[in-house]
Amino acid sequence: MSEEAPTSFERRLDARLVLSVIAAGIMSFSGVCVETAMNVTFPTLMSEFKIDTATVQWMTTSYLLVLASIVPTSSYLNRRFKTKTVFTVSMCFYIAGIVTGLTAVSFPMLLCGRILEGIGTGIALPLMFNIITEQAPTKNMGVMMGIGTLVTAMAPAVGPSVGGWLAENFGWRAIFAALLPVLIVAFVLGIFSIRQSHPVEKRKFDALGWVLLSLSFVCLVFAVDFGSRLGWGSPAQLALFAGFVCLLALFVRHEKNVDVPLVHLSVFGKRRFVLGVVALVTLQFTVLGLSFLLPNYSQLVMGTGQTEAGSILLLGCFVGALMAPLSGQILDKLGARRPILTGASCALLGVILLELFSGNLHTAAATAIYVCFAFGQSLMVGNTMTTSLEQLPAETRADGNAVINTLQQLAGALGTSVASAIVNAAQAGASNVAHATMLGTRSAYLVLAVVMVVPLLCMERATRAKGSAD
Repeated sequence: MSEEAPTSFERRLDARLVLSVIAAGIMSFSGVCVETAMNVTFPTLMSEFKIDTATVQWMTTSYLLVLASIVPTSSYLNRRFKTKTVFTVSMCFYIAGIVTGLTAVSFPMLLCGRILEGIGTGIALPLMFNIITEQAPTKNMGVMMGIGTLVTAMAPAVGPSVGGWLAENFGWRAIFAALLPVLIVAFVLGIFSIRQSHPVEKRKFDALGWVLLSLSFVCLVFAVDFGSRLGWGSPAQLALFAGFVCLLALFVRHEKNVDVPLVHLSVFGKRRFVLGVVALVTLQFTVLGLSFLLPNYSQLVMGTGQTEAGSILLLGCFVGALMAPLSGQILDKLGARRPILTGASCALLGVILLELFSGNLHTAAATAIYVCFAFGQSLMVGNTMTTSLEQLPAETRADGNAVINTLQQLAGALGTSVASAIVNAAQAGASNVAHATMLGTRSAYLVLAVVMVVPLLCMERATRAKGSAD
């Protein structure tokens, strides 16, 4: 049953489409901005709230875990409610989270704010890409994906540098205060620009499927976190891993038998799509791992301030942001293989260089190496997402979008948790915290370098000529 919805929609590239993408993207921008900005403040938060590395990383992990739980509902929300309604609700959650963070007087209250922000961003992130895939002309899809990626790619450039400067001069709460005007602008843009491009359907929500999937994610993230607290292979950690596997198996079985599934698992029948998903997930694991490692290494090992620590990511993220729309144009002109494989190679090289020089790294060198990584990331993300979603029929692209965004957020949470666990293990009982942090960071870089081989191999296979992969 449809209600007050268009029976047909003309795809066109105009100002309203661009503004609606920007409006939805600003919340994604704000989420990543706060995340990367707060990474720079971790040593300050550890001191103020008397917490350790394994605890403070939950600022990022809790946010990404909530995102991973909310994003799977995006396919249902996209079909059940008007686009503008979904946007408004997500904005309300996000602003509530920002205000909670701004007024937080304890670490648990700060975490509650991040959880509310995660709900808002979890709704908004797929919304942006759904608008693009449903409303952009096919010939301009690569460029529009690039614009969407640009919105979120700017956040890692702004977050650490501006956030570090705000925290160092006005305190970490200023990070939340500075975002409120940006969110008001986004709200106004969204209200006046977002269009409805598809009929709204009355359909049931697969609550049981959502609970099973969310609980499986919780078990997995806590299992990784317990590795740093109780030791890898501890009974509690093994029990959580077992819980993750069982819950995920129950979710898959349930989805195959339910009339209206949370996510159509048929998308996993497309081999090229699956390879693209694996590439994006492993890349996101590395991106969030580096976002945690570099600012903390800079402060604890190199002895820099928050502003300088944040600036390490600035140039690389700025280059990546500039490349985002250009990479879409490259895709439209040259196809997927060359830009994606070039990007994967540059990103892998960047992580390898960080590992090789981690014992004697300074700000300029770290910045230059991260530029190499960010350049590769910008060539990969939007192009890989576009190429992967093109493998799916139009009616399941919202499900494919939900799968990609869900697993990216889960991978980000795991990347932060794993990086934190490795560093925390090295710091445990060490008399020289700076040296221990250096050793732990080097080990984490080695793990990330191995992980970054995966997207290169996956996309080499996924972008082969038709007939050799699917």
